[in-house]
Amino acid sequence: MMRMLALIAGALIPLSLAPFNYWWTGPIALAALAACLQHSSPRESLLRGWLFGSGSFLAGVSWIYVAMYVYGNTSAALSALMTGLFCLALGLVTGLFAYSYSRFLRTEGSTNILGFAAAWVIFEWFRGWFMTGFPWLYLGYAHVSTPLSGWAPIVGIYGLSFWTALSGAALYVALRELRSRPLSATLPLLCCGALMLQGQLLTSTEWTQLKERPPLRIGAVQANISQDKKWDYTHYWKTLELYDTQSEKLWADADLVIWPEAAIPALYHHALPFFDYIRERAQANNSALITGVPTRDDEDMYNSVMVISGGEGTYHKQRLVPFGEYVPLAQYIRGLISFFDLPMSSFSWGGPDQGPLQVKDWLLAPSICYEIVYPDLVARSARNADVLFTISNDAWFGKSIGPAQHMEMAQMRALENGRELIRVTGTGITAITDHRGQIKTRIPAHEQALLRGAVSAREGQTPFNRLGSTPIIAGCFLLIAVSVILRRRQPSRKI
Repeated sequence: MMRMLALIAGALIPLSLAPFNYWWTGPIALAALAACLQHSSPRESLLRGWLFGSGSFLAGVSWIYVAMYVYGNTSAALSALMTGLFCLALGLVTGLFAYSYSRFLRTEGSTNILGFAAAWVIFEWFRGWFMTGFPWLYLGYAHVSTPLSGWAPIVGIYGLSFWTALSGAALYVALRELRSRPLSATLPLLCCGALMLQGQLLTSTEWTQLKERPPLRIGAVQANISQDKKWDYTHYWKTLELYDTQSEKLWADADLVIWPEAAIPALYHHALPFFDYIRERAQANNSALITGVPTRDDEDMYNSVMVISGGEGTYHKQRLVPFGEYVPLAQYIRGLISFFDLPMSSFSWGGPDQGPLQVKDWLLAPSICYEIVYPDLVARSARNADVLFTISNDAWFGKSIGPAQHMEMAQMRALENGRELIRVTGTGITAITDHRGQIKTRIPAHEQALLRGAVSAREGQTPFNRLGSTPIIAGCFLLIAVSVILRRRQPSRKI
């Protein structure tokens, strides 16, 4: 019974996130997990935690199947198998959380609320970097638009995840002990409510300030070229013509025109005559142009974004997607299935000390696709920038829930850093958000469309932008250490 509850509760997590946005399902799911772990042995907790995590990922990242089957030329059966194995493997991280909590933090007959929340955050953080990381489905993303969002510029995504896990454990304790100890049972839950109310008050705090300069007028091309045609050479010239003709509608009204990730399906130096032509068109209209395009430097090939006109700078992607942009153990698995031989799956990693892109005296903090989900990576690049800027190719996701999840994570980066954000994708979601992470302008997904809007430059730093995730992660480790000490000294102590 408890195992089934853990599986079902885990499947609730994606409902708290985009595109569903039922944020309250997050605490409910964590309350159910706390109930499942209360009286189980560490070994049984490992199993229940694994079921919880597997349910969460099976429900929340099913778009991996779309990438493999629809666009990766992999059979339906093998795509389903590999997607399932990937989700079950990710579930082990939650299993390790559950084992660690039961083995080292929980005391018999009581729930260590603070230890539960702290351990949850540590394992989210661990999942964000271990083996290049998969920082997807973090609990805190549910609060981009809730009163709790006021805390994001201070504690970042991990702080919001801490609140969600804390609220879940507190809810379980309140339901369990409401009759016998109503005051002490509901006090932690009331504290969580107070933190949310304080978050509402913090939403009016301006951590960053507008710069005294006119807004930058943005034009973006969402070409809506499907992934199966993107790298097909027979469509190459049609792609060039499409970006040329669509940009002609934007030159006169935009200070900056943006094309998405790998907009031109060729290495930059192979398409140099086209870029020379398009640079002349941009300069003739006094417009800047930025595009995503693969580049090569000696033996290394990069997934890059370049300023073609109106400024300078090239940024090479630092965080690559396994199997999509590089193949682990390539010498052993290349050629086994088509998915391991996708076009442009041999990129190199960009360096860690790359500066912002410069466009018309503006400084843009760039990130490419998957990189926007790494909070500290974005925070470092945003510290000296006027605006955040990300391009992506979400065509891999198809019409799944993946693009909405990806957009929500980009919104959180704007909120954490107090900067407006430009996001341009090939198929959607293409949008501009304000410095509070709320969408100002967007165009429909899965349509060929043009985005017109404007961004304002901001200066100053939020606490999160200055310090990153270090304080909340260090605080969670400290809470865990204190919990372990108290458990050893007073096994029956209730926290």
